[in-house]
Amino acid sequence: MEKNFSRRQFVTAAASAGSLAALSSVSPVLAGTENIDPSIADKTTWKKIGNTVYGAKADDSGPIGGGKGYKKIVTKGDYVAEDLETLIDVLSKAKSGQVVFIPGKAVIDMTTFIYIDKTTLKIPEGVTFASDRGHDGSPGAQITSDSLDTPLMIQIMGPNVRISGIRLQGPNPKRYLDHHKRAFSTGGPGHNYYYKFPTSNGINIKFPKAEIDNCEISAFSHAGINLPGGNNHHIHHNLIYKCQYNGLGYGVALDNSSALIEYNIFNENRHSLAGTGRIGCSYTARHNVHEDISLSHCFDMHGGRDRKDNTTIAGTLIEIYNNTFYAPQTAVVIRGVPQVKCDVRQNWLTTHKDAKEAVRAEDKTFVTDNLYGANPSKPG
Repeated sequence: MEKNFSRRQFVTAAASAGSLAALSSVSPVLAGTENIDPSIADKTTWKKIGNTVYGAKADDSGPIGGGKGYKKIVTKGDYVAEDLETLIDVLSKAKSGQVVFIPGKAVIDMTTFIYIDKTTLKIPEGVTFASDRGHDGSPGAQITSDSLDTPLMIQIMGPNVRISGIRLQGPNPKRYLDHHKRAFSTGGPGHNYYYKFPTSNGINIKFPKAEIDNCEISAFSHAGINLPGGNNHHIHHNLIYKCQYNGLGYGVALDNSSALIEYNIFNENRHSLAGTGRIGCSYTARHNVHEDISLSHCFDMHGGRDRKDNTTIAGTLIEIYNNTFYAPQTAVVIRGVPQVKCDVRQNWLTTHKDAKEAVRAEDKTFVTDNLYGANPSKPG
């Protein structure tokens, strides 16, 4: 039965308990992924009832989260770089259709370049920027910055760019709860004070059809992947975690953009997915695993009250299906009314007893045919 969330009332359905083995989970750590085995997702994160699959199930491309077993790993390039100055040089030369490759053993530290010159890596239109995460045990090249004032590490300069198989580590995995409280408590100094502390971003994309796959992205205080513009982005088979600075802290953030976000593992973000809710802001999230730590609700879309634009608009079209949520926080919050709809279906919400507990929304959000609890026997 379909559940339509109106502003005034939630219509809920209780989930029944069944007999399914206890779930295991993985928790990414900032130091790396040597103790993570994303392949467990295919064994523990979905359940079939009748002919319907609930939760996140890996596809033919390999395990959820990428890494070992991923089928689309890049292992060579037209240009090869193992240090930052060479990398900047070859990126300036690469043309559409070419590959800039960093060997998996490389560690490229951008700290001084960012601190002094605010250097960003600029990826030209149509170029693939890659390392070999998961190939023959390779962790993938690591690109890092330790400077808290890291406005941006990677800027995409045109459409049809692919970033694959790298480990992108920002400078700030912390929550800074006290700073947020000082800024916004009653009588506090507010936004100007809050933004005196610098924020950081991993990848910024405003051109269409970017693909980010098989990467490990962590420790950015604003967003690991920031999508201010462009449509038809594809974010898949990544580990995205520890983007959890209170007040911001997004794994993937969308503005005037749309994206397909699938087969990723999220953990320890404030919101793993978030949108400004402006007209045209849309996403489809499917076959993602949200692990058990989240500072706030997991998947988000802002509404007009957040933007203070005198509307109730919360994006255009949101589809959230076949995801598995382990975090106890509310899984989905739609903070207004989508132009078309938000459809939440066939997810597995392992720590929530019903739709009212799992989703908070208003008109045009439909919650139907999901599994609730760790041991479900039928959908609610």
